[in-house]
Amino acid sequence: MSYTLEERGNLHSLNYRLFFKNAEGKYISPFHDIPMYADESQNIFNMVVEVPRWTNAKMEIATKEPLNPVKQDVKKGNVRYVANVFPHKGYIWNYGAIPQTWEDPSHKDEDTGCIGDNDPIDVCEIGTKVCSLGEVIKVKALGILAMIDEGETDWKVIVINVEDPEAKDFNNISDVRRLKPGYLESTVDWFRMYKVPDGKPENEFAFNGEFKDKDFAIKIIKNTHIFWKDLISQKTDAGELNCKNTCVLPSGSPYFCSADEAKAVVAGTSPLGKAETIPSSVDKWFYFQRK
Repeated sequence: MSYTLEERGNLHSLNYRLFFKNAEGKYISPFHDIPMYADESQNIFNMVVEVPRWTNAKMEIATKEPLNPVKQDVKKGNVRYVANVFPHKGYIWNYGAIPQTWEDPSHKDEDTGCIGDNDPIDVCEIGTKVCSLGEVIKVKALGILAMIDEGETDWKVIVINVEDPEAKDFNNISDVRRLKPGYLESTVDWFRMYKVPDGKPENEFAFNGEFKDKDFAIKIIKNTHIFWKDLISQKTDAGELNCKNTCVLPSGSPYFCSADEAKAVVAGTSPLGKAETIPSSVDKWFYFQRK
């Protein structure tokens, strides 16, 4: 399955939106219409890249907007950039989400004791290639980290692109520890510290910050897919989430919308314009003592 992208508005501004189309040219939701599995028999998942490695713009699937385009997160009325906590620069992996998953905020996780964060499950892709914004890649799960973000469970799945030249060597979290020494420790450090420059406390982790293995990761992904199925079929209250979709069969989702409705959603956004300049302050490094 191939996907194309349509930019609207001005990159790095409040009005920027990135919409997705399928191979037939139909507008789709990257949250609801892209299948979770690229190959179910091999546990290969689709990943939507929201933040390419080394970049700082906090791009994310807009879960509360129709068709869920990718947009830049907003903080205090301005587009949000993640701060650099020394020695890190931007995101240290290709960061994104697995479609058709959802961390249910009404469900208390039995492993973490905390509710879900109301988003698709997050993924950190550790391959050699720097991906591009909105790229849809096929990944295999290697392990998972249980971050606790302000009292909510926020799973981080460690994955690798199956087309990466090194992919054959990575089949479990122990391979990451062996072949990329320091990467997992840096991942915990990154997630622990990245909100501190904004005046927030360090994030915490279940399992004392230990990564769980591939089988555990796949179990968690499948659980979040079940939660998503309940969401899209209206068995669970969607709250502020927008579940409009164009490809989940009408019989499978009361949120189904027509191609014309989808076109109207896109037409209602700003036309593509010149990208805004990224402020030089985004390059600043912050230094903190580790506890």
